[in-house]
Amino acid sequence: MDVVIAVLLSYLLGSIPNGLVCGKALWGVDLREHGSRNIGATNAWRTLGKGPGTVIFLLDFLKGFLSVWLGLHLVGTPLSMVLCGIFAILGHSCSVFLKFKGGKGVATGLGVIAMLMPSVTMVVFLLWLGIVYATKYVSLGSCVAAVFVPILAWVSGSPAEYIAFGVLAAVLIVVRHQANIVRLMNGTESKIKAGHR
Repeated sequence: MDVVIAVLLSYLLGSIPNGLVCGKALWGVDLREHGSRNIGATNAWRTLGKGPGTVIFLLDFLKGFLSVWLGLHLVGTPLSMVLCGIFAILGHSCSVFLKFKGGKGVATGLGVIAMLMPSVTMVVFLLWLGIVYATKYVSLGSCVAAVFVPILAWVSGSPAEYIAFGVLAAVLIVVRHQANIVRLMNGTESKIKAGHR
């Protein structure tokens, strides 16, 4: 019963649309009406600027981090922690508050692996940062970094549950980036502007 409660709480936590709430309440902007129309940190960065984008990234990151914390403290098994992390990502991507629409799950997913595998998180973040810095494509960095999570988890000797989470999370994130991948292949994907406010 505890694991069901933890999973449901994690889904609800993941469902909180930080980008939409903060965009409207703090900056008077509905992210669904601008840029890519996504409520995540990347569109916030492009639409509102670096500061707001960073705030939304951190809030979405915390959703993943806290969901795994719930699994740890309410149940305490690796499987419960992984399930809570997955449902937080699902909540972010298919929010009950947004008619089961939402963001792409990258920041929330990073929060999950930060709690599960801190050393892997650091490598993945640096990989993402390097790709984004070199190419200015956030979507490319996100997809490549996601694919490397299960590989790095296996190399580092992480529990099987964590490796399985890495595989599932990578699939979810790549699927959520299908349109971006098509645009990358066509050369029409938007880049992050180095001089953005």
